[in-house]
Amino acid sequence: MADDAREIEDGSDGDYALERSTVAEVLAAVEARDAGALEQVLEPLHAADIADLLEQIDGKQRRKFLALWGVELDGDVLSELDEGLRIEVIGEMSPEALAEAVRDLDSDDVVDLIEDLEAGDQQTILDALEATDRVAVEQALSYPEYSAGRLMQRELVKAPEHWTVGQTIDFLRREDDNMLPEQFYHVILVDPRLKPVGYVTLGRLLAARRSAKLIDIAEDSFRTISVLQPEDDVAYAFNQYHLISAPVVDEDERLVGVITIDDAMAVLDEEHEEDIKRLAGVGDESLSDNTLEIAKRRFPWLAVNLVTAVLASLVIAQFEDVITAIVALAVLMPIVASMGGNAGTQTLTVTVRAIATRDLTGANAWRVLRREVLAALINGLIFAVVIGIVGVLWFGDFRLGYVIAAAMVINMVVAGFAGLLIPIALDKLGVDPALASGAFVTTVTDVVGFLSFLGLAALVLI
Repeated sequence: MADDAREIEDGSDGDYALERSTVAEVLAAVEARDAGALEQVLEPLHAADIADLLEQIDGKQRRKFLALWGVELDGDVLSELDEGLRIEVIGEMSPEALAEAVRDLDSDDVVDLIEDLEAGDQQTILDALEATDRVAVEQALSYPEYSAGRLMQRELVKAPEHWTVGQTIDFLRREDDNMLPEQFYHVILVDPRLKPVGYVTLGRLLAARRSAKLIDIAEDSFRTISVLQPEDDVAYAFNQYHLISAPVVDEDERLVGVITIDDAMAVLDEEHEEDIKRLAGVGDESLSDNTLEIAKRRFPWLAVNLVTAVLASLVIAQFEDVITAIVALAVLMPIVASMGGNAGTQTLTVTVRAIATRDLTGANAWRVLRREVLAALINGLIFAVVIGIVGVLWFGDFRLGYVIAAAMVINMVVAGFAGLLIPIALDKLGVDPALASGAFVTTVTDVVGFLSFLGLAALVLI
């Protein structure tokens, strides 16, 4: 029980999180300039845990850490770091340490590592690679950013489509370890022109008779990916069709690489994280960013929110006399706008997610719109009754209860429309709905909420 309490207090999950005590031990070794103690603490840690550690300590501590341990920094650690922090860490490393760190990485990891670096740093890494690896990385960098060509790795296992299981196993056993990928899931079958025609999982390969032909035990899930296909389409295909790996082909349909599920899911995870952050208007931030960078990224959307707030205030200003005559309106009107804003955000979140996963299409948009509006209407009627009763009991005026109830229904229904139609419209215009929808939906619900409530009050109560 004591150990469980300590883990909860430390915010850790047992063996699957970096404990606070580990960070303290690392920092103590760094401050003491004890490389041996630092190595002892870091040796059992996974590369992802070391990357987390680098993200948790501040810039000054990172510089001391890298000065003490930089020559031992593994390329896998660099691959696990957030992009901004990775560039900072690479800037603190010597060219020799950097070259040593990336030498054993797969080609896709090298591409991901260097594509955002300055030309000089890129050249340092390229010079450290073997000739064949360097050619593979340079060719990958020639493809458009965020394309399958950047995402794929060149290390793969292929075999002629007419081979048997026995021939394939013998080939794999004879092959130099350096020529085989560290991890692979399929043997890709190719025709004489190097066009992929299928693939066989390792499980089927090992379970089949030696005399069985590879083409006879090929997977039904086989599909190829164009080298120019956007990486978000690649991630969608992996998720939609439950792929483990997929061959990548060039314009002539010839095999040039392979994409594995870990890379595809990394893209999908990045897309999800990006959507969540953009819905909040915080952009591409990480915990390692400095204060000025964060302020700079957040400023534009805070400025947009200021403009929309002024617009809502202008609506309120049109009913200044009504509010002066009935002070209760000033007390109740934020409730209408707030409920509409929350309802709009709920619909907006579902819609943006459905657009990202391609579940929302032209074929079902009308059905989804009807569902969202009816749901908003039902909730609007329920909360209208509640807030209407509250208004009557609070201020003793039945007419005020009717007004706020009617305004609540109107704004909730409008929120349902806005939360769906605005992101769809932005998506059609080529604007990321996750980035811009929130400000527009909030503006609509604020304006409609204040306008309906104060407008009805002016008609009924004055």
